[in-house]
Amino acid sequence: LPHLPANIPDMRTPVARVVAMETVYIGYLEALGKLDTIVGAASADYISNTRVRAAIEDGSIQKVQSGAALNIERVLLLQPELILTSISGDPAFDLPANLTRAGLPVVLCAGYMEQHPLARAEWIQFIAAFFDADAPATELFEAIAARYETLRQSIEHIEPRPTVFCGAPYSGAWHMAGGESTTAQAIRDAGGQYLWSDIRGSGAIPLDTERVFLRAAHADIWLHPSFYQSRAELYAADARFGKFHAAQHGYVFNNTKQRSASGANPIWEAGVVQPDEVLADLIKIFHPQRMPDTDFVYYEQLK
Repeated sequence: LPHLPANIPDMRTPVARVVAMETVYIGYLEALGKLDTIVGAASADYISNTRVRAAIEDGSIQKVQSGAALNIERVLLLQPELILTSISGDPAFDLPANLTRAGLPVVLCAGYMEQHPLARAEWIQFIAAFFDADAPATELFEAIAARYETLRQSIEHIEPRPTVFCGAPYSGAWHMAGGESTTAQAIRDAGGQYLWSDIRGSGAIPLDTERVFLRAAHADIWLHPSFYQSRAELYAADARFGKFHAAQHGYVFNNTKQRSASGANPIWEAGVVQPDEVLADLIKIFHPQRMPDTDFVYYEQLK
């Protein structure tokens, strides 16, 4: 784990009371069979797991955040033994001063910084350590990695490879994933040719629609067009989108098949832990002849 955090507080394991500050941790805890340890959660509207949502509804899991405001008092009353959150690089955001002074067991993770889907999934072994579940987590990850590698090898030498671009403008900018991102790696592993592979780094770069069109006008496939779930919605946002070759031929796909009205999406929970399922979806998009008998898990073709 190249981005292992250095701020792990002293605590007794296994922990039994957890606050999950991002939805991604729901996926890890579900895979470990530890959903029953969650006593508090942030971003509740974006949680897709039905068990956790039901527990939030009946009050057995408390909402600890309203909008961007963290309810420090509620967190204190929950007496958590582990608070899982992420590193952003901004100490004021990563570790609120009130939590620091309270001495609560906050653990900052950095899985989102990884450059390979399997590296993100491997964080299950880090989280498992707090539950003394190292062996089952290792077994689970090795099985996921084996399935991922089998799929990757099945199309490793396939030609031709469709050209692919991603995203759609948000707040005036089209944020295109860098060539060293998990998105770019997954596209390569699925037998696609990502048109921004030459961009160094794993972060997204802001572009305008004109610059995207210059490079992607004739691309074969358009992935992840923001939150849109139909081409009609997409074109209503900007009529120029209909001029892309991929749009004209209907090759626009989004990972929104299971997305709820509130924006909850299991691809950011279970899909992070099981990237082999996501890879299978991408192979079906890029090379449907290789996956004729499988259904999409997370993706859908926009109509």
